[in-house]
Amino acid sequence: MKNRLKVLRAERDWSQGDLAERLGVSRQSVNALETGKYDPSLPLAFKIARLFGLSIEEIFQDEAA
Repeated sequence: MKNRLKVLRAERDWSQGDLAERLGVSRQSVNALETGKYDPSLPLAFKIARLFGLSIEEIFQDEAA
């Protein structure tokens, strides 16, 4: 699954640690999300979408699509 997390985070000048703190996850989790090694749970995807004020679909894209 592709995502725009790194770009969205950079637009706000947040480090991976900053984003992790806001989401209540580890920095390693943010890194794994950004590199596509980990797909978020549905609750985490909603939390990320709310944090950025976007829909889940605006942040995460299915690679098959």
